[in-house]
Amino acid sequence: MSDETEDGDNETVGDAVEKGGGPDMAALLEDSEGQPVTATVNGRPAAINDINVDLTAVLGMAEMKVSNLLKIGRGAVIELDRRVGDTVEIRVSGTAVARGEVVVVEDRLAVSVTEVVKKG
Repeated sequence: MSDETEDGDNETVGDAVEKGGGPDMAALLEDSEGQPVTATVNGRPAAINDINVDLTAVLGMAEMKVSNLLKIGRGAVIELDRRVGDTVEIRVSGTAVARGEVVVVEDRLAVSVTEVVKKG
């Protein structure tokens, strides 16, 4: 997943995390003498590359009273706070990492990344 930044450089979500979007994961994978526990792949600890994370595309949100929620049934329409064509937010483990547009790939919905969120 990469995106072109304002200055024309390609930046990935991993790059954004390395620039301050999270803890120094390499430091978490050292033994008691400060030596790396695992080999690296592309300059990153291999173990990190194998960790699964939850990725969520947020189409929009709505707020309602519990009494209205209890009345919802099949066919109910819930209006969201976004309009058709608005970007969706892509979150990894609850943290916004990118924005994109909803697209259809074969018979599934997908998100085309248009912007990588920069921390700071």
